[in-house]
Amino acid sequence: LLMITPLLTPRNGVPEVVSNESQFEKLIAQLRNGNGPLAIDAERSSGYRYSQRAYLIQIYRENGGLHLIDPIPLKDSKLWQRFNDEFSPSEWVIHASTQDLPCLIEVGLKPKLLFDTELGARIAGCERVGLGPLAESLLELQLAKEHSAVDWSIRPLRPEWITYAALDVDILLDIRNAVEKLLIEQNKLKWAEQDFASILKNYESYEFSDMPKPDRWRRTSGMHKVRDRLTMTIVRDLWLSRDELAREIDLAAGRVLGDDAIVELATKRPDNLEAVAKVIGRRTRLEAPPFNRWLKVLNLALKTPIEEQPELRVASQSLPPIKIWKDRNPLGYARLTHARAALIELSAQIQIPTENLVTPEFVRKICWQEPPAINGEYENFVNEQLNKMGARPWQIELVTPAISTSLSQTEPLVAPEPVEAEGEPETEQ
Repeated sequence: LLMITPLLTPRNGVPEVVSNESQFEKLIAQLRNGNGPLAIDAERSSGYRYSQRAYLIQIYRENGGLHLIDPIPLKDSKLWQRFNDEFSPSEWVIHASTQDLPCLIEVGLKPKLLFDTELGARIAGCERVGLGPLAESLLELQLAKEHSAVDWSIRPLRPEWITYAALDVDILLDIRNAVEKLLIEQNKLKWAEQDFASILKNYESYEFSDMPKPDRWRRTSGMHKVRDRLTMTIVRDLWLSRDELAREIDLAAGRVLGDDAIVELATKRPDNLEAVAKVIGRRTRLEAPPFNRWLKVLNLALKTPIEEQPELRVASQSLPPIKIWKDRNPLGYARLTHARAALIELSAQIQIPTENLVTPEFVRKICWQEPPAINGEYENFVNEQLNKMGARPWQIELVTPAISTSLSQTEPLVAPEPVEAEGEPETEQ
């Protein structure tokens, strides 16, 4: 039984928040006197602000101190550049790095060497990989997590929030060392290092942008109620207008106008300000909602010629849902059921979640295709496909035999359908 000790304050106290150039220069000097990796974390205001920028950056280095930076007033890009030139060759320890790298890159920070404690813990077979659970299972320390979802854009930052933020990096190097120890014991360190390097490679040419992806409006919640192209046009135009306003005032889009209000406006089509206000009701956080803006967008959308209205359905570039494989591609379905079963077995043997063993989409793409006519070519085919899709060498070596043997199967395994997990695994906070 673990004896968990609550960790209420950082072990060397809570530092003052760095908010001007001279303090930043002192911080660089202090970190320069330290040694070893840098633990780095960032706090954003997701759900409150439109931007995904960092509103607080926390850094800790052994013998270099614990530092908290408010990046908002620090406009001098040369200082950020100097920090990056000085410390990017050192290892940066980040928990769930794909969440924080975009906002760190935005201010000019880009590591050359990474250790991701969350991903490392997954590969090491840890059951729960959030920072709090890892602190408990690996260090027998309990972190308070009640401030994880606060609005970090508020100034001044509250003392209890600052303490919470400081604790995250105060123990991060200890977690890193404990995770590395597990990886070494299991002969998995090289696997984890390949994954860390792959993350950095993906961000090599990354440029921060807060512009939405084209057709993002199609993911508006409640789209199943939209049955015709004109209604879809109204949804699109309201969504784009809301996005423009949200970016302008830096407020989360859902706080400017809820998705459900957009869909209701599009389907009910109120024709005056009072009716628009009634539909929107409390589904906005704005003190003075621009009802006239939404009415104007709605009226203009209604005049859109049919040839300019978006199609109800767009051709998908991705594979069809697995539930229709049985009819559309029965042999592909048979191959997939066997591949999944083999990967689940391998996952249990080496204690790595299947989604970290190989990206599920890669397996689906391989099984959907017609395999080579010659049975002996299966391994080369799988190897080549996984390479092309960006699987890591350790993954290719481990999963190629399991996937290859499934390609000759013509009858599916009878098993309950797994929940489809598209893309990367969710990160536990």
